[in-house]
Amino acid sequence: MSIALLALGANLGNRLANLQAALAALPPAVTVLAQSPVYETPPWGVTDQPAFLNMAVKVETRQTPEELLHYLKTLESTLGRQPSVRYGPRLIDIDILFYDNLIVNLPNLTIPHPRLHERAFVLVPLADLEPAFVHPGLGLPVSALLAAVDTKGIVRHD
Repeated sequence: MSIALLALGANLGNRLANLQAALAALPPAVTVLAQSPVYETPPWGVTDQPAFLNMAVKVETRQTPEELLHYLKTLESTLGRQPSVRYGPRLIDIDILFYDNLIVNLPNLTIPHPRLHERAFVLVPLADLEPAFVHPGLGLPVSALLAAVDTKGIVRHD
């Protein structure tokens, strides 16, 4: 079994219900071990769109990184995600942040997620979940990565 850390986000429709539907749809191939609180975050990249709800989850799986990516992208489509502009609005987004301590560089998959250290909307929930997890490429714990980004506008969604 392998451990992966995933980021989930949604900014269209009932955002919280979309996150909950994604969590409920992960089994049986992916078992959720722990989840962060949900945060409302300003949009990133394309800023003229609704605010996101974001969270992080720690999961266990027997799938390889490539199998997990395919499984998650299929799940997104099943939940109603449509192709759109990069960084644009979406019903659901599920990204692999880390997979064990692997560094993966394939044409369709990079682990750790290549821009996670720049993104407060990923790091805030991830730091709630796994603050001491060390980024295998950067050699820094998630808590240190979080300390280096601007978290303005990110609020816990209760």
